Amino acid sequence: MTDTQDPLYRSDAYSRKVAARVVSHTDEGGIVLDTALFYPTGGGQPGDSGWVDWDGTTLAIATTVKGTNGHSVLVPSEPTRLPPIGAHVVQRLDWDRRYKHMRVHTALHLLSVVIPLPVTGGAIGPGRGRLDFMMPEPPENRDALEDELNRLIDRDLVVSDSWITDAELDANPSLVKTMSVQPPRGSGRVRLVRIGDAADQVDLQPCGGTHVARTGEIGRVVFGKIENKGKQNRRVNIALEA
Repeated sequence: MTDTQDPLYRSDAYSRKVAARVVSHTDEGGIVLDTALFYPTGGGQPGDSGWVDWDGTTLAIATTVKGTNGHSVLVPSEPTRLPPIGAHVVQRLDWDRRYKHMRVHTALHLLSVVIPLPVTGGAIGPGRGRLDFMMPEPPENRDALEDELNRLIDRDLVVSDSWITDAELDANPSLVKTMSVQPPRGSGRVRLVRIGDAADQVDLQPCGGTHVARTGEIGRVVFGKIENKGKQNRRVNIALEA
């Protein structure tokens, strides 16, 4: 992958299996490929896991992290023989896990619409996630918030992305909802994720993560605990119902 190419996890989040070539090994025993199918840990979203196949051998990948120049580094589940540099391999995602991340991540964007308060933290897992809000008092009607979130999901809104320059983001700081995680910079441009189209748009914010194509794919979401995380913060937990 060149520095000017979008990684495959961003340009086609639904790709599950793709051929690649080994570009390098890291000192820690990781693998860098020329096609980035696996999402690296960042923005509260865990790195992808899966498998790399070559010459009749399968290597289990436990997670993926960011390396130099933002490249994805695949981290094996245990120290073992790596495919040699230059080898042609096939990388396969743990798709069930990735897809749950996509559904939860998109649901959390909608949660920030339902609760229009500054976000102070967040995390995504396979099937559940949470956002921390600057919320001194607990919400008066938790069930109403859950119903509102599911109504947004049921509208089956299209999810798309676009790009703006760093300067354009600086001129529109209100786009950034998350106080604890700044949008990824360094390339001169920032990716925006939009939920809804034209008059139906409900959310627009910088994000480098993976998302579903339409909100209907999320399915029903249920609220978990709303936890007190200090004088000014509340943690809202959500989970996919199925």
